[in-house]
Amino acid sequence: MVKHGSWTRFPDAVSFFDALKPTVQSDWSRKTTEDIMTKRGRCPCGETRWEFEGAESWSCYCHCDDCRRNCAAPVVAWLGVPLRNFRWTGATPRTYASSKGVQRHFCATCGSPMGFEADHYEGGMHLYAASLEDPSDFAPTFHVNFQSKLPWLDLRDDLPKYESTLLHAPEDLADYEAG
Repeated sequence: MVKHGSWTRFPDAVSFFDALKPTVQSDWSRKTTEDIMTKRGRCPCGETRWEFEGAESWSCYCHCDDCRRNCAAPVVAWLGVPLRNFRWTGATPRTYASSKGVQRHFCATCGSPMGFEADHYEGGMHLYAASLEDPSDFAPTFHVNFQSKLPWLDLRDDLPKYESTLLHAPEDLADYEAG
């Protein structure tokens, strides 16, 4: 095995497969397909696009008034990704400071909401799941701000339901340094 900068050359297949075996002494970890996969999204007009590599930090439904009003929807589906794995690939979105330390990103051409950043979620980008190239790949794992759910919205899933935001959940749901 020979190191060349950030990549490694193996003299034969056996050396390569030996390197894949996890060991207690090794700090090397096997990457899954999800860890190295690139996901992409866009607005309806296609001007504003984004992509990220790796796994999502979390995925959820949000029932808060701000998210609902921003999207004119009864509930908003979100996924959170580490900012270090994210980039805008099309036109840079416009940004609206909806409150102190909160930036909501939207397409300058068609006006569609694209993302959300906040000082209190340092290191993370929140993306609207419906803007994914293939939103059918989205798999929410919990609800936030469930106390704000509209009474006429009938949801019968078994996902955990938190009364407040990611910041106030029993476990750290917004840990962008993990993984």
